[in-house]
Amino acid sequence: MPARRLGRSLVLVLVAPLVVTACVGTPAAPAASSTSSQPTAQPTAQPAVPQGGIDPATAFTPVSATTLTTPAPVTGTDGKTHLAYELLLTNASPAPLRLDEVDVLDAGSRNVLLSLSGPALAASSNLVGGDTGDEGTAEPTTVGTPIPGSATTVVWLDVTVDGAPPAALTHRVAATMTTPGGDRPLESTVGRVDVSTAKAPVLGPVMAGGPWYASDGCCADDTHHRRGLAPINGTLLVPQRYAIDWYLLDDQHRAWTGDPSKLTSYYAYDKPALAAADGVVVDATDGIAETTSAPEPPPLPPIKDTVGNHVTVMIAPGVYLLYAHFKPNTVAVKTGQTVKRGDVLGHIGSSGNSTAPHLHFQIMTEPTFFPTDSTPFAFDCFAVNGQVTERIWDDVLGLQPDPVLPYAAATDTSRRSGQMPLDRNVVTFC
Repeated sequence: MPARRLGRSLVLVLVAPLVVTACVGTPAAPAASSTSSQPTAQPTAQPAVPQGGIDPATAFTPVSATTLTTPAPVTGTDGKTHLAYELLLTNASPAPLRLDEVDVLDAGSRNVLLSLSGPALAASSNLVGGDTGDEGTAEPTTVGTPIPGSATTVVWLDVTVDGAPPAALTHRVAATMTTPGGDRPLESTVGRVDVSTAKAPVLGPVMAGGPWYASDGCCADDTHHRRGLAPINGTLLVPQRYAIDWYLLDDQHRAWTGDPSKLTSYYAYDKPALAAADGVVVDATDGIAETTSAPEPPPLPPIKDTVGNHVTVMIAPGVYLLYAHFKPNTVAVKTGQTVKRGDVLGHIGSSGNSTAPHLHFQIMTEPTFFPTDSTPFAFDCFAVNGQVTERIWDDVLGLQPDPVLPYAAATDTSRRSGQMPLDRNVVTFC
């Protein structure tokens, strides 16, 4: 239906009801009964006729919504079930729109599981292609989050519940549209999504002992892993959603001593990385040089070299463990090789897109790091020693003026099983 633009005014589209009349022929009369001894044929069941018409709740919604993944539950070290995912909201009108509140609901009970508004909503969202705020650069606002006309914003969500998650989620979005006639409040329920029924794999240690600092981990939304929205092969993905960067600390909570520009100054350097489960190596890459600019970020390498020297292990169909940034000439396995839990795969280094020696570890849904989705995992035996209380400069640790990390000891250091270390936990593996 054509519409005419009148200056900068909004277009009000009125849709006349569409009435569809179905013509149904008169059924033929039944055939006369036969005096033959042949059995009478049974009537064939007719398929159900769908009900026509339109749901009374159907309406034009200026805000459309979609999600980038099926939310997958995992139990964190806080004892809660976490569902980390992204909600993309598109302003489908030409008029600017102010996002005022986003509520995540249990799609069945309609209970509110998470409510974001004001500064919390502003800090948890950004325009697609805009400032992600993953290094504390986002500027929260108290007057709502603006979405220009025909633009899309992403809301970074971490829904937590006690116990089992709901079967599905939906989202109630409140917004205000700016029109020539004044502000127009809008509210709609959009973006229903099923919750995954898959259980997070429970793994063995990826390194021995500890204490290991879980940097940029689940489910904080202010990290480059969590906010790593990437357009790959024409699709928006968050391929590192649940990834963890592991740094080894000493008893003074330092990741390095001496000269931070030297890779050997870092305690994690050259430490072995272990197969966390039995599996088959589907990719083993070696020979990529380490960074020479530590602790400064290196020039962005080609996409094929971003994870540096690495090993990918398939432990089940659609479940791949990625170990990245190995030291050159230390990859200890070959593609096609079967590995057992505890086997050494390589040694921690700083190859690829890496500022300092660490182990990047995650689960992928594909045998390649781009494109892939990122799903959660848990470990079968570890203890939480404490928590790094502040992230400085997106955890580029070598650039921090003091190598001693701000730290708070844990009150519960008992062994844990079936949990995922949360962002900035410091843990020791059994």
